[in-house]
Amino acid sequence: MNRYTICIQLCQQCMVDCQNCLANMAGKQSMNDCPVCCMECIDACLACIKSMSANSKFSKAYAAICAEICDWCAEQCGAHSHEHCQICAASCKACADECRKIAA
Repeated sequence: MNRYTICIQLCQQCMVDCQNCLANMAGKQSMNDCPVCCMECIDACLACIKSMSANSKFSKAYAAICAEICDWCAEQCGAHSHEHCQICAASCKACADECRKIAA
């Protein structure tokens, strides 16, 4: 198990939960940046996973921006009472916390 394993797993789960949130919010009105944040979060998590999988020297930088985007998404989705939004927010928070450890 390399030092990125947990972060990669949490980024993968975050992508799945953001995709689910995005699919459930399609066509629905939102009072904030959900589901826009989900699209950005999916892209950030994927870039972070790719970077860490390749043991890139930029992994810390990718992890830092991923944490920032995940925090934003957690805040946006967490403001909604939908179950899928709450699951997404929790997943984003967990991912952000682990990404911050890598970025440190």
